[in-house]
Amino acid sequence: MKVMVIVKANADSEAGHMPSEQELAAMGAFNEQLVAAGIMLAGEGLHATQRGRRIHFGGGTPRVESGPFGPAGEQIAGFWLWDVRSLDEATEWASRAPFRGGGALELRPLISAEDFGEAFTPELQQQEQRLREQLDRA
Repeated sequence: MKVMVIVKANADSEAGHMPSEQELAAMGAFNEQLVAAGIMLAGEGLHATQRGRRIHFGGGTPRVESGPFGPAGEQIAGFWLWDVRSLDEATEWASRAPFRGGGALELRPLISAEDFGEAFTPELQQQEQRLREQLDRA
């Protein structure tokens, strides 16, 4: 199962403060463990919401809103994408993350083809497969 591990923002990340060398080294060591275990598929940090935009839909023309967005604890500071056997395994790994100074992680399973049921027709499945193959070649 694939799981997105969402690193929740905090006052420091929303202020644009970057991690220290020690924090970067600890995160690098943790990421090395994830890669060695064959779990980590991707992972990135995100700039503060003051550098972002939101697009709101509904009621006509989409509306663009510039950041910052608040409150900080409801924002995302980064993410991992993991391939694990279960949500329990993801929870075990996430509990080892080097956030000893505080923070929060949110684990969210990705939707699979089976979750869509009959709405995900064979034609739509073929379309998705073609797109995935194109992405793999990119």
